[in-house]
Amino acid sequence: MMIYKIFRAGEWTALQTEGETLGAPVDLADGFVHFSTAAQVAETAARHFSGEAGLVLLAVDPDALGAALKWEPSRGGALFPHLFRPLRLEDVAWSRPLPLVDGLHMFPDDLA
Repeated sequence: MMIYKIFRAGEWTALQTEGETLGAPVDLADGFVHFSTAAQVAETAARHFSGEAGLVLLAVDPDALGAALKWEPSRGGALFPHLFRPLRLEDVAWSRPLPLVDGLHMFPDDLA
């Protein structure tokens, strides 16, 4: 199982350049890096990135994050993964563009 982070292109570029990040503005405001599971990520995109082009989907192995990853209740009481340390470039298993087609984000078929 992987967990997923959606970044704007500039946020992804900053992670690649700097090697680590405290996340997007919402992450900085909340004090942790927000992630979603495969079952949650499409709704996350729809709620927080509606109609926004130029996004990048990152996949991270939650087991590699250790004790800094906490599963906490959020939308509707569902547990969401939250990272309480900087996200490091080496944490990212893969990245893919998240294209916008007819106003909807198109996710890879192999999310798990």
